[in-house]
Amino acid sequence: MRILRGRAQMRPALNQILQGDVRIGEGGRLICEAPDGTRIFMTGQTPEGDWAVGMARATGGTAALTVGDEVGVAGQMIRMWNRATGADSDVIVMDDGFADQFLGRPSIPIPMQSTAGQETSNTTLTTAWTGASRLMNAVLWAAFETYTPSGVIANVQFEDSDGVIEQWTANTANGWTYHEITKPVRGRFFDHRNYRLKHNVKSGSGSIRTNCLGVYTRNTFTASEAPK
Repeated sequence: MRILRGRAQMRPALNQILQGDVRIGEGGRLICEAPDGTRIFMTGQTPEGDWAVGMARATGGTAALTVGDEVGVAGQMIRMWNRATGADSDVIVMDDGFADQFLGRPSIPIPMQSTAGQETSNTTLTTAWTGASRLMNAVLWAAFETYTPSGVIANVQFEDSDGVIEQWTANTANGWTYHEITKPVRGRFFDHRNYRLKHNVKSGSGSIRTNCLGVYTRNTFTASEAPK
């Protein structure tokens, strides 16, 4: 700082860049630090070899906003971090490392509403739950449970605007059959999607009931989860 102050007294001042570019390459970095040495800004090549931009908080030096500097993903993610330290430090907003067009975090809940058909003895498909959302994340997660009396087998299926996502059988005697779905979403970012859970009595006689335990979208955990 003493050197910079001295340069500011020269004419022309040598602590300003008024024209032209400053280039930092070949693995170099630009680092800005608080008076106590806490790094609050960095851009350039990281020790891991990635090219990144990072902003940290002057109090504690915890990461605030980073571009790049991630490990094992497609690259150059934008991430906003919480203010916790150590093991509690986590990303609260980010894009998706394996699905370029999608939001990574936060996860987006899909509200589902029950219908009069949530409990039914129909042998034809009956809508039990409906919902709708715009696609924000790349992966759909849903969970349902279906009650079947003894001797009854139920057919259950979950649909979106393009048709059946997954179909399964519930046949627990006087009990609940749990079913969980994890699938890449079908569509592009911000596409509207309608969702329906349908069920019917496949064999036997009696009433079945399906509960919706939750539906949401989330970020990809691996490249294989990215929509094609």
